Amino acid sequence: MAQTQLEQAEFADNPEPRCAVVLLLDTSGSMHGKPIAELNDGLKEFDQAMRSDPLASLRVEVAVITFGGTVRALNVATDGNREISVDAEQAFVTADSFHPPTLSASGETPMGEAARRALALLRDRKEVYKRNGVDYFRPWIFLITDGNPTDSGWEAVADQVKTEEGRKGALFYAVGVENADMKTLARFSDQRAPLKLKGLAFRELFRWLSKSLTAVAQSRPGEQAPLPPVGWAQVDTSH
Repeated sequence: MAQTQLEQAEFADNPEPRCAVVLLLDTSGSMHGKPIAELNDGLKEFDQAMRSDPLASLRVEVAVITFGGTVRALNVATDGNREISVDAEQAFVTADSFHPPTLSASGETPMGEAARRALALLRDRKEVYKRNGVDYFRPWIFLITDGNPTDSGWEAVADQVKTEEGRKGALFYAVGVENADMKTLARFSDQRAPLKLKGLAFRELFRWLSKSLTAVAQSRPGEQAPLPPVGWAQVDTSH
């Protein structure tokens, strides 16, 4: 497939290698109230931290997919909460152009469909990089949820995530909030156990994520970047 005019302009203006990150955020009804408010504050923290590093702000690309009732990709190039198509050209913005959405909570938890969309989005984004001769780091999927998948077929998607991570196509992190089923989250990754958020420490979580992505962005594609210690999580001993 040939380059589009949008791609040509995007990568001509910023030819830096890219690290694509999909934030998979649970916005189901159980997140209503303080959890969704704290998550929104955490996204603001992430935005400020990423913009503070000039190199990371150009290299890290962010897309947001929410799952609460339905699965939605959000336009994070502008303020607001407008839904856009799950498209590799539209969904990602570099961190210097990221605007944190204001999320609200409702509906069930179609986690499997959200993860499937994230895998497809990253696969398509890597094709965009290749088409334009842009080097890239291994992309990230960062899942935050307080519940269980309510859609059918999520187990097959979990296996797809594990396969993709096993062949080094992506890094997958799962974070459980409050009453999340950690045993279910563990189905998505053989590489690392899901982490249990301490209370509603979303700001600390997103501060860690920004420091981690900054470390990756300051390395070279293919290098193993050391990540900061995780102080916002606790070991789950319920299973």
